[in-house]
Amino acid sequence: MKILITDGISEKGREILEKAGIECVIQHYEPDELIQKIPKFDAILVRSATKVPKEVIEAGKNLKVIARGGAGIDNIDYKYATSKGILVLNTPNANSSSVAELVLAHIFALARFLHIANVTMRQGKWEKKKYNGIEVYGRTLGIIGFGKIGQLLAQKALALGMTVLIYDIVDIKTDLPVKKVSLDELYTQSDFISLHVPKMEKPLIDAEALKKMKKTAFLINCARGGVVDEKALLDALNKGEIAGAGLDVYEEEPTKNLDLISHPNVSATPHIGASTAEAQERVSIEIANKIVEALKK
Repeated sequence: MKILITDGISEKGREILEKAGIECVIQHYEPDELIQKIPKFDAILVRSATKVPKEVIEAGKNLKVIARGGAGIDNIDYKYATSKGILVLNTPNANSSSVAELVLAHIFALARFLHIANVTMRQGKWEKKKYNGIEVYGRTLGIIGFGKIGQLLAQKALALGMTVLIYDIVDIKTDLPVKKVSLDELYTQSDFISLHVPKMEKPLIDAEALKKMKKTAFLINCARGGVVDEKALLDALNKGEIAGAGLDVYEEEPTKNLDLISHPNVSATPHIGASTAEAQERVSIEIANKIVEALKK
C-alpha cells in the first residue's frame, strides 16, 4: 500500500502509517503534476492546500481512500469520490479547541484594538487616547452553528462572564447555560457573532444580515471562506453598520482582498485556526489511524 501525503503529517502520524506497512511519500504537487502522479497511489492525505477535484480522482485508478486532515472537505469532490467507491475521511473534532481559542483571540484583539495598536506602535505612534476599548465580561456572544467548535467556544465564553446565544438548524441538546434564539434575534442582540457553519451555496452573512446587527457588533469568521459576502462586509465596515470583524478564512485563499484585510477595524489572520502544535498532532494521529483501518478492509 502506498499513500501520497501532500500537505504534511506529524512524525507520530507517519509512524502509525509505516508501522501498518503503508509506504509514505510526502510531497506537494501542483494540480497538473498531481494528476500525473496520483495513479500509483492507494490513498492520498491532504489538508487545505491541496484540492482533489474530479480530474484527480478520475486519474487515481488505484485510489481507495482520500483523507483530509481537518474538519471540512470543501477541497475534495466528495460526491464524485463516493460514486467511484472511494472512502473520504476527515477529522472533524481534532482541531476544535484551537479554532475556538482563535475566535477568542480575535474577540480580544477587536475589543482592545490589539490588531491596529500593534501596527501603529511599530510606526512610532503613541495613540493611547484613541484606543478606548470594551470589556468582554458581560457582553453577548452569538454563536451560529453549535457543533463541537461552537460548544467549546461557548464554554470558554461563559467562563469569561459572557452571555451566550446560539442558533443551529439542528436542535442540539446541551447542558450549557446558553439561550437558543432565532437567527434574527441573534443578529440584533449580539455584541460579538461567531460563525461555525460549513460552506454554503451562497453567503449566510450578506448585506441584509449585516444591516440587522448592532452598529457596535463585531463579526468573527473562523469557519469557511464564502460564508461571509466580503464585498458586503467591507461596505458595512465603511458605512459604520458594524464595528469590526475578525477573519481567518476568505473567499479566495491566499486572499487578494487587501481593502478588507487592511481595514483598521479588521483583525486578519491567514487561515491559522488549526495551526497549533496540539491540533496538528491530534489531526495527524487521528487521520493516520483512520487511514490504516480503512486500508485494512
